[in-house]
Parts: sequence; C-alpha cells; structure tokens
Amino acid sequence: MILAAGRGERMRPLTDHTPKPLLEAGGATLIEHGIRRLYTAGYREVVINVAHLGDRIVERVGDGSRFGIRIRYSHEPPGALETAGGIREALDWLSPGAFLVLNADIWCDHPLTPPLLGQDTLAHLVLVDNPGHHPNGDFALNDDGRVSLAGVPRHTFSGIGWYRPELFAALPRGRCPLSPVLRSAIAAGAVSGERYRGTWIDVGTPERLHALDAALRTEGTLAAGQKKPGLRRVKAP
Repeated sequence: MILAAGRGERMRPLTDHTPKPLLEAGGATLIEHGIRRLYTAGYREVVINVAHLGDRIVERVGDGSRFGIRIRYSHEPPGALETAGGIREALDWLSPGAFLVLNADIWCDHPLTPPLLGQDTLAHLVLVDNPGHHPNGDFALNDDGRVSLAGVPRHTFSGIGWYRPELFAALPRGRCPLSPVLRSAIAAGAVSGERYRGTWIDVGTPERLHALDAALRTEGTLAAGQKKPGLRRVKAP
C-alpha cells in the first residue's frame, strides 16, 4: 500500500493545486518513483489511498498497467483518515498475511524485500539515521531486533513497514493516526525492526524536493554512499 492521501501542508503553495505525490523529481513524480521500486522488488498488486486532489493521482497513475502492476484506489473523505485509519479502510484489499506500506513522499533505495515475521510479530519497521530536521528520532532498536520506545541510540521511522492485518482489524473505521497503534504494539514487544544505512530522503519541503530533483537530474539515480548537495547520505552496509 502506498500512502498518498495527505495534503502536504509543508509543501504549500506547491500542493494547493497539485497533490504532493504528483510533485516531480528527476522527470517523474514521487509516487511513480515508488511504484517502479515496488515493481523492481517483485510486487504486482498495490493499493493507493487518495483524498486531497485524489482524482489527479488516479488520472496520472491509472490502473497500473503501464508499470506492470495492478493498482486499486481507496478513496477517503475530505481531510483523509490518517495513516492507521487509511490502512484499516483498505484492509479488505490487502494480503491476509503481512503486507508492505510505504509513504508516497519518500525516496529510498531499500530493496523492499519482505522480512520473515514470527507469529508474535505484528509489524516490522525500517529505521534510518536521524536527519537534521528530526534529530531526536522516533524509536530505539534492541540487539535482538526488537523496536523499543526507550533506549539509545534512537532512529527515525522511514515510512516503510510491513504489518500483519491483526494490527488494524480491531480498529473502528474512521480517522486514526498510526503512532498510538505502533506504540501500543511496541510496548507489547510485538514489533521488530532493522536499521537501514542506504539512501533515504523525506521529501517534506520544497527545498528537499528541489535538492532531490537536482541530484536525480545530475546522475539519473541516487546510489547509497554518494554525496549530493543538500541531501543526507550514509553508506550502505
């Protein structure tokens, strides 16, 4: 599932007339970069949730045939349903087993290979080193691969995660943020994670979008470990 329903307030005025997932970098929209990476990783069925200017996304992306995948759209009401609410709304279309969810507004070269989740694991999160705009991070990662609410060092949640439907099935339909759902599962010891050291960019401001566009147009791709002006880069393992 690609999360594409947000308004993108920090991107205004760009997002006043263009949904954030359709902003372009390197000659393609942010959501198209994500769809192509999903295809490369072997995914063939994708759900996209839409709300703000959602018809523009449907018109641009289509049914997925030109990408070699099948796309369904989960249409949300004005204001959207937030992350957990959006996943809950689309749950009937997602796999009965663990499924991947990623944000439309990130650029990352993670291979998106599904992890092996034990029966006691409800989610697996990809964590990255803290960027300058989020220096305190979100979660810690224990030596046993379990995500923790406490501890150091802390890392930033990348917006990439695999989830079991049981994590959302009991939620009522409607608006619901992801953070309290995740924190409850983490406190119960039901969330695993990994620290990814490759390229990850949260395209959350016009400045970061411009830097990503310049980097992609300069070399056509971003390889882990390569430094580009204005973008955080760390070496891949």
